[in-house]
Amino acid sequence: MTRAVVALGANLGDREATLLAAARDLAAAEGVELVAVSPLLDTVAVRVEGEDPDAPRYLNGVALAETTLSPHALLDLLQAVEARHGRVRGARWGDRTLDIDLILYGGRVVKDERLTVPHPRAHERDFVLSPWLALDPSAVLMGHGRVEDLLRRIGDTTRPLGGAESSGAPPSTGRAEGGEPA
Repeated sequence: MTRAVVALGANLGDREATLLAAARDLAAAEGVELVAVSPLLDTVAVRVEGEDPDAPRYLNGVALAETTLSPHALLDLLQAVEARHGRVRGARWGDRTLDIDLILYGGRVVKDERLTVPHPRAHERDFVLSPWLALDPSAVLMGHGRVEDLLRRIGDTTRPLGGAESSGAPPSTGRAEGGEPA
């Protein structure tokens, strides 16, 4: 099995319910064993121009999974889960009922018209790095370095769900008994 890092986010509808349902869908999928899901973090929407404080805020989290699926089969699964939860592929960088990105797939590099792994912008996104660090304090983003160092470099603007601004310290691990999502 191959370890995959998957980022989940939503800024439309019942964000928390959607993200938890998506995690359950991933856990139930054939060829995927969900190892852990991070706590959900509240984050400002990011557009191509930068942060957009006027857009609906996102909830974001990261899931660690073991999979027997190929990178492209896993991408197909992630996109099917997005569609099941109302994702309509439209404007890039737009608002979403659900966004799931494959951040890392073992030690593999994939670059084609459908998929780039490691994710090309993960190293500059606190909404990916902060929840990932919470699950795996020794995490390394291939080609960029330790997740902890990357997050320190860019800063952490994420907030715990319903909480105050992040202190920069990782939130609780979100690990649940038996590998179930937290």
